[in-house]
Amino acid sequence: MSKLITREELQARSAANPALLLLEALPEKYYRDGHLPGAKHMPHDQTSTLAPTLAPDRSTEIVVYCASKTCQNSHIAANVLKQIGYGNVAVYAGGKQDWVDAGLALEKTALAA
Repeated sequence: MSKLITREELQARSAANPALLLLEALPEKYYRDGHLPGAKHMPHDQTSTLAPTLAPDRSTEIVVYCASKTCQNSHIAANVLKQIGYGNVAVYAGGKQDWVDAGLALEKTALAA
């Protein structure tokens, strides 16, 4: 079971730790449509390949999210991260839906080619 955090906890941790790595575990189309500010794209099915590049230091504080409480991509990605040696991983289970429902904005960032 993944460690879960709320939107408020995510905001507090982000403010306290600028090095926190926020990862969206959805396919590229959804990331392009809008993601949480500062989030990096890491589809859940590419976690083991992308994680060492996105977070070379396995002690990095990581929060993974996806679309909503019913979406399991973030949980899958978090479990893979733990399996490959990342020890400080949490899931923001509310994901984009909770973020938007709270009146917070998403950002759009083009992915590097």
